[in-house]
Amino acid sequence: MPKSYSIVVLPGDGIGPDVINEARQTVDAIGNKAGFNIEWIEEAAGGASIDKYGHPLTDEVLDKCKSAHAVLLGAVGGEKWDHHTGEMRPESGLLKLRKGLGAFANLRPVMVPDALSEASPLRAEAVRGTDLLVVRELTGGIYFGRPAGREGSGPEERAYNTMVYTAAEVDRVSRVAFEWARKRSGRVTSVDKANVLVVSQLWRDVISRVHTEDYADISLNHMYVDNAAMQLVLNPGQFDVIVTGNLFGDILSDAAATLGGSLGLLPSASVGGPVGIFEPVHGSAPDIAGKDIANPVGAILSASMMLVELDEGDSAAAIRSGVELALEDGARTADLYRDGFERVSTSGMGDLVRRHALKALK
Repeated sequence: MPKSYSIVVLPGDGIGPDVINEARQTVDAIGNKAGFNIEWIEEAAGGASIDKYGHPLTDEVLDKCKSAHAVLLGAVGGEKWDHHTGEMRPESGLLKLRKGLGAFANLRPVMVPDALSEASPLRAEAVRGTDLLVVRELTGGIYFGRPAGREGSGPEERAYNTMVYTAAEVDRVSRVAFEWARKRSGRVTSVDKANVLVVSQLWRDVISRVHTEDYADISLNHMYVDNAAMQLVLNPGQFDVIVTGNLFGDILSDAAATLGGSLGLLPSASVGGPVGIFEPVHGSAPDIAGKDIANPVGAILSASMMLVELDEGDSAAAIRSGVELALEDGARTADLYRDGFERVSTSGMGDLVRRHALKALK
């Protein structure tokens, strides 16, 4: 009997439905050949949920997400809902989803195949072949540390934030990084500022302990964050998995996102709890919604990451191969198009990826 997975799909707003449609079709096509089925449970989130239910994420939808094998999300937000504030903003639905599902690690892969190296703002030879994953701790660090505030006035006014991590928080995110390294090239770079920050000294000590006790088969390297930022520009190909705290991860993942030349290419995941959330990095881009011109690759690769988490690694690899081969064919959506290439639509890129992915699946 074929394996079956229950996936809550939240297309969201703007181009979310456009790109998620291509991701769903791709997973279905691969599943039909690989021998697994997907039960798609489509629900509203973000602005679409505000319009339908009066809230960016209802408790009922969250409960369905908790009962699923995974959540596939498009994009949320747009000018239509900019007048909303606080918990009524579309983006607050995403925060509620992450909190409700216990997600504490954000995964941001960046891949620059040969076909896209010329699109990078860096030298083609510097980025060609880059395939890295940033694992960012998502719920701790300076963004959530207390005390935080402002006090006083005039020249004596001051503001302060507190960077705090517990050993347990570092332990659990390090295990996410090591586990993903086992699925990749087996190398982890832990980024900190242990030469200055006491909290980074704890970070380094805990990750070293976890490595020694449970992941000695994985290569572990420590790097200061300033050097890591420089190395991402000079030689990004040296990295496999980068694990770091919330603040440093926020900065480094966005820096790495520029390497491929377009946000439309980039997938992501928020994991740690029993159910992972998989979504493209790009925003909702409402100005091009429904025009069949958005880049679906980020959403398709997010679905590929989802399949890795579901232990359908061969199918995930086939989808990644499909993306690379479509790009090698010269297919380019509007965000990547240049003279000499073939301009394709959202659906056109999806069709090409599926065709190549099915051929790549053994």
